[in-house]
Amino acid sequence: MYTQERTVMSNLVVGGPVAVNSYDNAIVAALIENRPVMLVHAFNGGYLRPTELAEASHDKGVKLATALDPATKEAKGHLWHITPAGFFGQRPLYFIESAAGQVPPQPAGASQADDGRGDDGVPKPQRRRITIHQDAPKSTADTVQVGLPDKVGDKWRGKNGAPEDTQLWVVTVTPWGGITFVPITHPDAILGFNDHAVAADSEVRLTYNWGGDFTGTVINTFYPRLPNEWSVPYHHVFT
Repeated sequence: MYTQERTVMSNLVVGGPVAVNSYDNAIVAALIENRPVMLVHAFNGGYLRPTELAEASHDKGVKLATALDPATKEAKGHLWHITPAGFFGQRPLYFIESAAGQVPPQPAGASQADDGRGDDGVPKPQRRRITIHQDAPKSTADTVQVGLPDKVGDKWRGKNGAPEDTQLWVVTVTPWGGITFVPITHPDAILGFNDHAVAADSEVRLTYNWGGDFTGTVINTFYPRLPNEWSVPYHHVFT
């Protein structure tokens, strides 16, 4: 069961057993400031990246990489935005958006002055989001796609006419300073890996949350890391 707690430092409501750890500015930056972060897995220090980095790719998934190659770093394939996306009841929801293949905002015409703009009036960039399959996690073949809502496959779109249904996540903050992602369409599932294998190039998909310790392959905990911390080993972050 998720609880709602409020932190003094950021006044942020989060879903999870505890409030955001005040010393982990990466979580606060990801959820409040919308700064891009690395999502580093607690088990082996691998990071999430889209399988395809190009902005034109909308039918490929996500994998766990254990080496940050120059091409990935140059394309910002190691960075993600945890973007606020409204509420489900009192529970805040988020998109997981890739910084790779981001389409820069175009100046709006006079007739489109308010279209696609943020609260500060700046046009929003188009970012590909992690989208889950409608039938996940029933089949191990059902995975995720990284794409814009109107360009992902039919089975990766919302059933009720809202394409964002399959792209909305509850961010659960864990007691040890990490985060876990729970899709609103499958509250008994979490963002996991194919065959529960947390290894290099593991394919990301939804998996049932059967429990286990936080470094195991069932409960998947990710440590958000700010871009300037990408070279810090995950097991040295909190020591």
